[in-house]
Amino acid sequence: MIIGGFLGSGKTTTLLKLGKHLSETGHKIAIIVNEIGEIGLDGDTLSSTGIVTEELTSGCICCTLKISMEYTLAKLSDDFHPDVIIIEPTGIAFPRQIKEDIGLMKIDDLSFAPIVNIVDGTRFNTEIKQTPKFILTQIEDAEILCINKVDIAEEEKVAEVRNFLEEINPEAEVIEFSAKEVDEKFQRLIDLLAGKSKERESREAINSIEASEVSSYSGELIIKDCELEEQKAEKYATDVLTSISKQVKKLNPDFVGHIKMAMEYPGILMKASITSSESIPHIEFFETKGKDCSVKFLSAVTNVEKEELVKIVEGTIKEHLEQEGIPFSNKVKNIQTINIL
Repeated sequence: MIIGGFLGSGKTTTLLKLGKHLSETGHKIAIIVNEIGEIGLDGDTLSSTGIVTEELTSGCICCTLKISMEYTLAKLSDDFHPDVIIIEPTGIAFPRQIKEDIGLMKIDDLSFAPIVNIVDGTRFNTEIKQTPKFILTQIEDAEILCINKVDIAEEEKVAEVRNFLEEINPEAEVIEFSAKEVDEKFQRLIDLLAGKSKERESREAINSIEASEVSSYSGELIIKDCELEEQKAEKYATDVLTSISKQVKKLNPDFVGHIKMAMEYPGILMKASITSSESIPHIEFFETKGKDCSVKFLSAVTNVEKEELVKIVEGTIKEHLEQEGIPFSNKVKNIQTINIL
């Protein structure tokens, strides 16, 4: 199963619900998560649920990480023998290209579910203006198009998005749901994924990183205070993301993408994110077996120069740690920057 969608569309939340359902119905599943930065956040979130999760970072599996993808699939097959492997590509990937690459790997007893692409019903009009060619390619690649976040999107806007999707890809099944709820609307996705993907003519490979018009920056800081309270962590994350968003908005008033961070301390993982210039911080807490104390961050936004993004993100994170009195190591480790403007 390949679950695609642009940055911040709700892929990880969808996978959490889908993975839980498949596990509870007797399937042995594994998830492969791909992040464009060297620091992975979504893999931590998924693995905290107990699902077998492999993480591929520092590139995109539909162009720069093909060999890593093949190795990971072979390793999962040999060590775990899953019935279902779910792939969450980076938000700037082309799922059809991933399917074609895997098809060439000659894996025994392999079949594909229909390719899924998730769109955010609250911000789709902005997405298509920011990266029109890229978004159109993702839509055309899909066999199932999911309009997510209908619980907070205006009905008129959702209807407008549906009409657009059906016009661009009339052969795809278009469904609407909120990935937060496992209801009859979400069940429709589960039912459709039981089908088979259709064979299509291969097309010339596209470098998705170059096509996306997105700049990315990620890293990790070591926190020295392992007694951090949830309330203090939530305030810190809210202040940081709000500040970063305001600064990025001055450079691109209509940015879309994903500005996200995770704070981990013994037993708790907090994930916080913003997905556009119009959104507010969304914060979730997960139980974890981890014992480390750290702040991980990954920012990937449209039409902002890399140098500006690095300065804003790193400066804001450190400044607010100091303001909150949270001691940290000055050394930022595992930094990955991607400039693709």
